[in-house]
Amino acid sequence: MIVESAGFTDGKIADKYGAKGTEFGAGGMPALSFPLRISGAPAGTASYAIVFDDPDSVPPCGFKWVHWLVAGLKKPYLDEDASRLDPDIVQGANSWMDRGTDRKGASAYGGPSPPDRPHEYVLTVLALDFEPVLKNGFTVEDLNRVSKGHILARASIKGVYSPRE
Repeated sequence: MIVESAGFTDGKIADKYGAKGTEFGAGGMPALSFPLRISGAPAGTASYAIVFDDPDSVPPCGFKWVHWLVAGLKKPYLDEDASRLDPDIVQGANSWMDRGTDRKGASAYGGPSPPDRPHEYVLTVLALDFEPVLKNGFTVEDLNRVSKGHILARASIKGVYSPRE
């Protein structure tokens, strides 16, 4: 399985999808989500889940910052700004929750905003053999729990994003 995004070029995430962009949501979080395409999913794939996170956030934050969660995605793509414009996607609460926004406001794309240095972000797509029954506001722990034993394939892309100067 392959995941691709026009928002990731030469190992970097385009400025407009993070803190150097111009579109912001609840709590000041970057709100313009990047497009993505999934191909080569295995037979039996019933839905996709998406996790966009920042492993480099552990030293400054104490945990891996989650920027976007999507579950139960039936189509193999998301258009740019789907987080705000696609009413059919189920989105989990990102790590901006309680840091300037509530669970509802954080149940959206919250783009990169590294506090200390360039960070490498990871976009992972899971092909699942079922459609998880999750509601907007679910957590990454909820997604991990319900998808255990149901992951047919996993694909990731990485991109670096630098702090605002």
